[in-house]
Amino acid sequence: MKTTARFPVMLLSALILFAAGLTYYNFSQHLPVTQWRSALWSADPLNVDQMVFHYSLLPRLSLALLVGAGLGLVGLLFQQVLRNPLAEPATLGVATGAQLGLTVVTLWSLPGGVMTQQIAAMAGAIVVGLIVFGIAWGKRLSPVTLILAGLVMSMYCGAVNQILGLFNHERLQSMFLWSTGTLNQMDWHSVSFIWPKLLVGFVISLLLLRPMALMGLDDGVAKNLGLALSAARLGVLALAIILSAQLVNAAGIIGFIGLFSPLLAKMLGARRLLSRLLLAPLIGMLLLWLADQVVIWLTDNWREVSTGTATALIGSPLLLWLLPRLRTTAVPPAMNQGDRVPVERHHLLYWAAAGAVLLLLVSAVALSFGRDAQGWSWVSGDLWQQLMPWRMPRLVAAIATGMMLGVAGCIVQRLTGNPMASPEVLGISSGAAFGVVIMLFLVPGDAFGWLLPAGSLGAALTLLIITVTGGRGGFSPERMLLAGMALSTAFTTLLLMLLASGDPRMANLMTWISGSTYGVDAAQAWRTVWVAAVLLALVPLCRRWLTLLPLGGETARALGVALKPSRFALLLLAAALTAAATLTIGPLSFIGLMAPHIVRMLGFRRAVPQLVMAAMMGGILMAIADWCGRIVAFPNQIPAGLLATFIGAPYFVYLLRKV
Repeated sequence: MKTTARFPVMLLSALILFAAGLTYYNFSQHLPVTQWRSALWSADPLNVDQMVFHYSLLPRLSLALLVGAGLGLVGLLFQQVLRNPLAEPATLGVATGAQLGLTVVTLWSLPGGVMTQQIAAMAGAIVVGLIVFGIAWGKRLSPVTLILAGLVMSMYCGAVNQILGLFNHERLQSMFLWSTGTLNQMDWHSVSFIWPKLLVGFVISLLLLRPMALMGLDDGVAKNLGLALSAARLGVLALAIILSAQLVNAAGIIGFIGLFSPLLAKMLGARRLLSRLLLAPLIGMLLLWLADQVVIWLTDNWREVSTGTATALIGSPLLLWLLPRLRTTAVPPAMNQGDRVPVERHHLLYWAAAGAVLLLLVSAVALSFGRDAQGWSWVSGDLWQQLMPWRMPRLVAAIATGMMLGVAGCIVQRLTGNPMASPEVLGISSGAAFGVVIMLFLVPGDAFGWLLPAGSLGAALTLLIITVTGGRGGFSPERMLLAGMALSTAFTTLLLMLLASGDPRMANLMTWISGSTYGVDAAQAWRTVWVAAVLLALVPLCRRWLTLLPLGGETARALGVALKPSRFALLLLAAALTAAATLTIGPLSFIGLMAPHIVRMLGFRRAVPQLVMAAMMGGILMAIADWCGRIVAFPNQIPAGLLATFIGAPYFVYLLRKV
């Protein structure tokens, strides 16, 4: 036991020495050591190096220490009150809610300055926090439900942010950079803004020490010891949410510091709550101090990277390493849990024909009915012929991508045995998008031939990592979803960094990332159809695997299924379907989650019927989303992927409440 505890102590000691040495080196590169003393309290206005030292480097170091301590404290509050070792502002969606509030204030230039920003950040964080905790309250704040609700609300707020940024890219470019978590300073304003709030928050946390200690026990025991559990829990959560909003207001979104600091405090042997309350902020200080000094060194020697990007890129693999060591549920929930599914539907041909007829009706409405300068109209004749080259390609592409995402979602859910899994929720779509973006930067001109392999590789690697991580715990749904969340965070952070780079290609690329079809031409639409036809034709060949694998590994092996080859083949097929759809519609959409669930609730639970009807349902949903995106904000257009997210996120919340 002593040997186990000694390693973290030695590691932290080494990190402190490394951070101190790197700080000394970075500071000495900007100002000679002999001038530090004179520049510590004031700076000579004629000496630029002293001005940079006093008004940039020192405030940045102070802010890193303060924000790191605040994130460690907030992470401990969330983890203690929720009894969830994976809770922090980023995983609960609170940080993204605060960011959305600040984006609105920035875009509309609301009066009031700093006070308005504080109110907006707190309002966004509180609203998202109320939604997330409201969803999980009826489930006794189940860790899986909390993390899933936080993930969905993060995606939802991110979709709103993307819509605002899509129509105001130039005005919000600096907001993209800030949202990745930057500690760059020009004066001491941010330091003087944040330290009193953190001090008050820490004092209140000490006053709430006994209630928080009791909240770490079983609910019944806490109530028997005289604790008003609901009031105490709401009080601590309110404190944590308000502090989270202030931290986002000061430094943007910096992930994983609040997650790891309390865990490392516990690994160091701090079992009592008071010890962890003192140690977690100190560890948060160290982690953010070190990360920011590494960022400063990279800025001086290579190029500028935001501190939040660095913590996300370091924290994601650390979380993947940590997941197998956490106690999580090993048994996934039933695939039809809470669905109230009717009797299994038969006569698939009749139902498939009915789905095809409905798809044709939706397509006819999408092609003919819409808005123009005179209002609503049903076009026909010559005008219909003139509009077809514009409306038909995007509709065909939307239907093809919807079908692929519906089938990919079916495969992922049956492969993992997890009803909440989908390419979007598990981060597979983000992996595909990242592969595509990297290839777009490497290959000039029309690189379509390279994009599908690049996207498929990104999606396949993401799904492989998730499968390996989840497989160590019997495909625990919590573990797999958190692995997907970690990878999705890393990919999204890198994409945000590219968006903030100022590269002119990123303005057009943002439209694609948002899930737009209005740039699709006839050639791209037909390519999408051919790729979809080839990939969907392979799916029936896997029907035996998709029927037996949800029964469990041992049962499937006993019935003659070779587990590793079958899972690998399904992994590649789901990755290829996701990548092909992502090429056209971007990574934002809940079609892969909604379509399988809807058809299962309609009574299609066997593999082949569910796959066929999920393809039909995915095509219908995507066609509706594309049509709505064209007319809702006319003459402006909202990307179909973002609109599908607006439909899908509330539906996901509805499922969480039922399951």
